[in-house]
Amino acid sequence: MNNEPDLRPLLETWLAEGNAAFAALLPVVVDRGAALAFRDWRPGVAMALDRYGIPTPSTGDFLQPQALLIPLAAFDAAGFRLGYGGGYFDRTLADLRPRPLAIGVGFELCRVDSIHPEPHDERLDAVVTESGVIGFDC
Repeated sequence: MNNEPDLRPLLETWLAEGNAAFAALLPVVVDRGAALAFRDWRPGVAMALDRYGIPTPSTGDFLQPQALLIPLAAFDAAGFRLGYGGGYFDRTLADLRPRPLAIGVGFELCRVDSIHPEPHDERLDAVVTESGVIGFDC
């Protein structure tokens, strides 16, 4: 979506490794003003388009993620990100307990000096780009 990196090959590789403790979860928008919920995904699972045209798992229990790979439109040196304006990941990170590890995924050209974070913006733990991993002291 929106020129984001396609993480399906990575998830498929992790799933193929057969670690029973690993589950690939995809976000589901359950309500416009709510935090995201997460359902198990694997190749072949039934998907449906959500209100934004994003394919999401259509059935299954909602599960608690331990880590989130979060798309970003921009990120800064302080560990803040800009998304696509819905605030879903900020609400989700603020609501989930325990808070999952928050890893932004994007491209190096998305790096900016500052996104000028607002009080509701949640800091990432790290960002992964084609240049490597950038960690933030949170």
